[in-house]
This record gives sequence, C-alpha cells and structure tokens, in this order.
Amino acid sequence: MKLEVLYEDEYMIAVTKPPGVPSQGDRSNDVDMVTRVRDYLFDKGDIDTEPYVAVINRLDRPVGGIMLFAKSEDMAAKLTDMIQMKDETDESGDKHEIKGIRKYYQAILSGYLEEEEGTYTDWILFDKKNNISKVVKEGTPGAKKAVLKYELIDEFETDKGYLTYVLIRLITGRHHQIRCQMAAHGTPIVGDVRYAAPGAARKASPREIALFSSRMEFVHPVTGERIVLHREPDTKAFEAIELDEF
Repeated sequence: MKLEVLYEDEYMIAVTKPPGVPSQGDRSNDVDMVTRVRDYLFDKGDIDTEPYVAVINRLDRPVGGIMLFAKSEDMAAKLTDMIQMKDETDESGDKHEIKGIRKYYQAILSGYLEEEEGTYTDWILFDKKNNISKVVKEGTPGAKKAVLKYELIDEFETDKGYLTYVLIRLITGRHHQIRCQMAAHGTPIVGDVRYAAPGAARKASPREIALFSSRMEFVHPVTGERIVLHREPDTKAFEAIELDEF
C-alpha cells in the first residue's frame, strides 16, 4: 500500500495511517507506520544509512488518520514538548496563541449527546496489565486528568440504532482517552468492543473503529509558519454516514 504523505519538509513528515496498522513495532510483527515511513524516506533519498524516524503522535491500532514524525532527535524533542502541552487557547486567535499541537478527531458515536457541544473533564486510570483505561474518582492514586471538547456535526437514525457524528478536540493526551471518555459518558465509539463492552475487551480487538485523526494545527518550531494538516475520514467505519466537508 502506497504511503499517503500530507506534509513533508527537512524536519518532519506527516502521513495518513490506515486503521488496523500499528503505529510502531509490536508483538504482532505486522508492518508498522515507523517502518513504512522509514522505507519511504530511504527509497526517495540518496542515503546509505537508515533514516531517523520518531513518532510524535501515536494512534491506537484500530484508529486511522494523521500521524506526525520527526526526522531528527532535535526535532523529535521539540515536537514532543509541543504535543505534551495542554492547549485550551481560543481558536479565533492568531497563530502565536496556539500552544503546542492542536489535535482534532472525527468520530461516530453510538447513542446521542445531551448537549450539542461541551467539555468532558474526567480522571482516567490506566490498567497496564489489561491495556485498558477507565474513568475514576478524582484523587484516585495514579489517575490523570483528561480533558476534551466535542461539537455535534450531525445525527442519524439507522437500522443499527441512533448514531451521532462529532468533531473532538483533544486537550490532553491520555491512554485511549477519547475511547474511554466517550464510553464513560454513555456514547461509545462505533465498533469499539473494548470500551462499549468491557467484559469482552480481552476476547476481541477491533481492526477498525469509527475514530479518525482528521486535523492538526501548530506553529512550526523552526520556520514559525502555521501548519494545518487536514484529512477527511474515508475508511469503512465511516460508511454508515454521509460525510460532508466542513
């Protein structure tokens, strides 16, 4: 499968990750995105050594969308610092008001939202043994604050039930954060067995869920240019609805 490159310069490269592909090497030994990007850079360049490739934003295996990679250790450090920043600045401000890397996702939820837009603030505890996160009470040892903003795009009544199409802006970056928070608030991601039916989490691992990293915005740490990366979801999980550009 040909690598889809969304942006590239001498410092970084952004590509589209298909759902089902690991972000980086894991026990499955399936070809991962780091390997695919490294092979792409090696094939296009006149070099004899293996290119440096560092993941900046890792996506869960069943999630598709934009992934950003650094081409050097120095740039990896800069971008990693940026992606770890909590960005709650107003979207109407100029480029210098963007803190870190602003990340947006599109998702299809099972069920309906009480409000057309809002903010979820929860405390999430990661169970490393079972590779699953859960919302817990504030003050629970090991729990971390998780914040996201959501906005309704459309609603649908289907033969599979009520579906809600949303745009999500991720403020913090916790393990399985969007999947965990949406399920905890009664609207799990379509196709996400792990969080929609926690008891089945260890029995089934979906190849694709209706969650897609569709937009990233940041100020280039070297050039000062405002970078906007955008990719509409076109994966099988989103076939349940008719997508419109926005």
